[in-house]
Amino acid sequence: MVDRCDVLAVGAHPDDVELGCGGVLARLAATGRRVGILDLSAGEMASRGSVAQRRAEAARAARALGAAWRTCLELPDGDLAAHDPAQQAAVVAVLRRAAPRAVLAHHGDDGHPDHRQAAELVRRACFLAGVGRVLPELGPPWRPALVLAFPGPRQLFSPQLVVDVTAWYDAKRAALAAHPSQFEVGWEGDGGASPTHLSSGYFLAAVEGRDRAAGNLIGCQFGEGLVAEMALNLDEIAWLLGAGR
Repeated sequence: MVDRCDVLAVGAHPDDVELGCGGVLARLAATGRRVGILDLSAGEMASRGSVAQRRAEAARAARALGAAWRTCLELPDGDLAAHDPAQQAAVVAVLRRAAPRAVLAHHGDDGHPDHRQAAELVRRACFLAGVGRVLPELGPPWRPALVLAFPGPRQLFSPQLVVDVTAWYDAKRAALAAHPSQFEVGWEGDGGASPTHLSSGYFLAAVEGRDRAAGNLIGCQFGEGLVAEMALNLDEIAWLLGAGR
């Protein structure tokens, strides 16, 4: 299901937006913004967890963050391709139907190949969705006013903008805990799946450390860093973070 939203967060796989901007999404949802989440793939190539398990986990995580809706395009995990016209059209269709004022997506320098492709795919789709003669059958043109990139979990990242998410960090933790197939030490949902780096325990500790470091930049306990993918309109930032105030 895709519906109207104020903010659309796009990840290559289930759990990506939770890792990169889960606190921001929880803050936005709690303070009045309607948040939608789009997973480009179902994460079917992951070392642990079936598609059905990951779908159920993603739904629980979306509820923990307060998202209005979450959907998956079921593009091929491991083969996201920014230059594929069919993949571009799939994202354009979501943008035109959801008409988000702000989009959050992967940063282009993320080391994960799918994350890099997702970053470029979303960037291209945000432009194409605003061109009326491109895919007119998908609805009237729409282009978000604000496009922000979040870091990958193992990406060295210098943010342009840090959002204080201290009051909403428990929601981020709950959303990550909703993905036991990926992060739970000793998870046996696959009948004894092998441990992975993600389920090591120190992976999530490192993500939390990154968010503490980002918070330290602005004098708070937890922050999430973002980078603008276009000229940063401060009126749009004021709109984004000003709900409920």
